[in-house]
Parts: sequence; C-alpha cells; structure tokens
Amino acid sequence: MKILYGVPGEGMGHATRSKVIITHLLENHDVRIVSSNRAFEFLNKQFPNRVYEIKGLNFVYKDGGIEKLKTLQSILKKSPHDLFENITTYKKIHKEFIPDIVITDFETSAYLYGKFLKVPIIDVDNIQVLSRCKLDIKIPSEEKFNYNLAKTICKYRVPDCNHYLLSTFFDSKIIKENTEFIPPILRNEIINAKTVYQNHILVYQTSSSQQNLTKILNEVENEKFLVYGFNIDEVKGNCILKKFSEDGFINDLATSNAVITNGGYSLISEAVYLKKPVCSFPIKNQFEQFMNAAYIEKLSYGKHLTEFNSKGISEFLDNLNIYRTSIICYTQKGNEDTFNKLDVLLSKYN
Repeated sequence: MKILYGVPGEGMGHATRSKVIITHLLENHDVRIVSSNRAFEFLNKQFPNRVYEIKGLNFVYKDGGIEKLKTLQSILKKSPHDLFENITTYKKIHKEFIPDIVITDFETSAYLYGKFLKVPIIDVDNIQVLSRCKLDIKIPSEEKFNYNLAKTICKYRVPDCNHYLLSTFFDSKIIKENTEFIPPILRNEIINAKTVYQNHILVYQTSSSQQNLTKILNEVENEKFLVYGFNIDEVKGNCILKKFSEDGFINDLATSNAVITNGGYSLISEAVYLKKPVCSFPIKNQFEQFMNAAYIEKLSYGKHLTEFNSKGISEFLDNLNIYRTSIICYTQKGNEDTFNKLDVLLSKYN
C-alpha cells in the first residue's frame, strides 16, 4: 500500500515514535511523510527522499509555560503564508504520490489531504485519550479551562478518522467507537537498554525558559543531577549539564536512579518501561502534560509537582522505594502489540 504519514513538528516525541512505526511500515509498504520544524529535519535524515517539509504550529514559551495569547498571535500572523506554502507542497505530493491510506500522529494537513482524497485515515497518538476516553483523575478548578480547551482541540483537529490507536501507559474507559489502546511506542534502543540503578538523577526539560532549574536542584543535597535541555556542556554545583546525544541520553536514562521531567509523554513512557520513578512538573497551560503527571501519581509511579521546588523534589527522592514497588509491576512486550494491531487494520483497508 501507499501510505502518507503526518507528523507534527512541535517537540520531538511525535517524530521519534513515528520513526518506529514508519520503519515497521516500510517492510511491506511504500511510505511518504509530511512534517515540519525539528521533526522534519530528524525524519529527513532517517528517511531520505521520503519526507516533504510543511509549515506547522509553534508554541511560545515563558517561565516554563505556554503563552496562550502570544502563541495564538504567532499562529494568526503566519497562517496565510503557511497555508499557501502547504497548498504548494500538497500539489507537489499529488503529482508524485497519491496514497491509498493516511496515518496521522495528530497532524492536521495529512488528515485534510486524506479527507480530500476520500481514503481511510488512521490516527496513532496519545493525545486523543482526552476526547475519546473518560479520565479518572481529579481535575482542579484552575485546570478546567485548559482541560476543556485541549478536549476541544482534540475533538476538531483530526475528527472522524476511520480508526484511532491511542498510545498510553495507563488505563481509562474508552467512550467512543473505532478506538483501542496500544502501549507506548518505544525506540529499539529503549527496548534493548538494560535497566540498572546508579547514583544519578536524569533531568530533562523541553523549554530552556525555566532558568531557575539548576538553582533549585542545587538546593537538594547529596544528589547528582544529569541535566538535558539547555544543550550545553557545563557543571553547576551538583548539576552536570549535557548537550544532547541520543546514545548518551539513553544510557543516562537506563542507568539513572529516577527521572525528573515535565509532563511530556515520550520520556515518561520510556521511564515507566525502564522502571524509573518519575517526578513530573508539567508545562503550564498544557493539559495533556498535566494528565500524564496526574496518572504518574495516581499509579504511584512517582510524584506530580504543581510547583517546582527543592521540597517537592526531596519528598520524591525520599520515596523512591515506594514508587519502585509499583512501577516494577508494569509490563510491555516492546512494540509487538502495536505492530500487530496496525497490521490488522491495514489489511482491512488493503
């Protein structure tokens, strides 16, 4: 089959998990990819001559949170130009590659192209849990607006796909048809990594706008923190800041005592797979991250921090043995279940 795969450009989680799925699909299918920003650069290196660059959305960050108004202003300012560029790109795709089916990881342009062609569309992502499942976590009043906004975006961004495969490390009740769960999509390097516990804590942040991170970590005594996200090599007290290296990062993750991160799904799910307790401080105004952090705490896999401070971090580190008792029970057979379910769906539409 000819498959067009849509991957958002914001963050790298969509790109790294899409690489896993696309590599599997290429064993039996002809695949082309549309993506933007850093995700395009990453996927273009992995799959040369198969990736088309499109214009995508970008969030504006400040003080570790999303600036909703400035993000909206940026989108509105760039939308006319970006729309023209994307139409031009899809005209080119239409001349070179007409897909039999579209797979989207919550990426809108490929979805719309699939609707235009009237071909089947499969959505593979983790975010649709918000609109297609009943969450069993407490949503505080200050998060209700973010929850309703995120739920609305999920409802209308890629609606009425033929099927939804929801990647998740937690269970919730599915309330819509043509929907099923798959476990987190893992890189082979994570599946093959050997879990050991050494004397460092892995720290990762998506946005380098949280400049007080190392100052707060320095207040936690008798710990060593390996920090990724600033993309510099530097030592600040008990923090060793590192430039990003995939091999180095995976090794530091697999050998860590625990993980401190925001609420990003990809790293949290990798940490859970490797049995690493997680301290999650979600990016403000991004409900999907709040949800992931809330489920980490609900499952006793770690701690959900509403404020990033040394007191909360110390409490998390004091209870690592309790979290390990719970997280050690998590099981997953690599990507076997995901590949099987996707192959069955594709055979249905072939």
